[in-house]
Amino acid sequence: MEDLESWLTLVRVPGMHADTLTELLNRFGSVANITAANAADLAEANLSASAVARLVGFDPAQLEIDVSWTAAPGNAFIPWGSPEYPALLAQISGAPIGLFVRGCAGALSQPQLAIVGARNPTTIGRETAAAFAAHLARCGLAITSGLAAGIDAAAHRGALRGQGTTIAVCATGLDTVYPSDHRELAAAICERGALVSEFPPNTKPLRFHFPRRNRLISGLTLGTLVVEAAVHSGSLITAKFAVDQGREVFAIPGSIHNPLARGCHQLLRQGAKLVESGADILAELGPLAALARDYCAATRLERRENSAPLLDKDYKMLLDALGFEPTSVDQLVARTGFKAEEVASMLLILELDGRIEANPGALYSLAPAAAY
Repeated sequence: MEDLESWLTLVRVPGMHADTLTELLNRFGSVANITAANAADLAEANLSASAVARLVGFDPAQLEIDVSWTAAPGNAFIPWGSPEYPALLAQISGAPIGLFVRGCAGALSQPQLAIVGARNPTTIGRETAAAFAAHLARCGLAITSGLAAGIDAAAHRGALRGQGTTIAVCATGLDTVYPSDHRELAAAICERGALVSEFPPNTKPLRFHFPRRNRLISGLTLGTLVVEAAVHSGSLITAKFAVDQGREVFAIPGSIHNPLARGCHQLLRQGAKLVESGADILAELGPLAALARDYCAATRLERRENSAPLLDKDYKMLLDALGFEPTSVDQLVARTGFKAEEVASMLLILELDGRIEANPGALYSLAPAAAY
């Protein structure tokens, strides 16, 4: 890449983002001229003292590390303004001037939906996030999240289960996996999508990095789905960024007795779209989602036959209790002995997976094309 060393120098400058860089390019003409400028000229360009000090005193050893990282197989650096830079992200205020990527850099330009939520979700919340991610990934949307424990990890795993693309936006340099117990998940994401960060190698998971990470999650995507979240949480920060960036916000309602539903209910009161199925999201995302929905309809049976996950015995028992005649949750509870909330959660997952259909009157039946 032309001027790679200059770009890698600039990404480590405090306060440097696309808006600042545009002003500097107007003044100096190129990134190489910016990094070659003297302290007096940089100060006249209204750069902060810390930014000037970083530019004129840049550590060549650190630059060598960064260049070596980008040269490793599967790694890439995408500068702002290049054709590979995600178009949606380029539209946000304060867009990063470069992205570090592991995996498929092209995945960043696919239509994406963010799925975020609590780090300590309920079992139903985790299953719901995974089911939505699997279904929407099959429909052609890449699923983007933050690699955190809980809903984030469930969303990534669901997208992988759906044989789709998933993108993890990280709050560290990509030479580090945080949390460390997600190393295997991170490797799987690289196989079917990408890890991405604005932070260069050797950047640690500092607290103030996570809100910056969240603005990229929303900035890369057409919309953000919040599954479970407390009132004061990073997920609501992501949702606020989405609103500010002109993107859609979706929320799944929950029990009034569940503290992790309160953040979603707050979003709904503020105008977020209430979501009960993947179709609700596809309907709101407009023509692009319509194309994804058509793709989903055309390939659902093929994917079910070739790659549908095996069901555990509880799901098989529930399917055995269903017929092609519409059946109520109460009837299914009586036939299976499961609790009503367990049946409701399992029905949602089976519906999103295309195995059953919802009918008027809160009744359910086997999908006509299902082949179990």
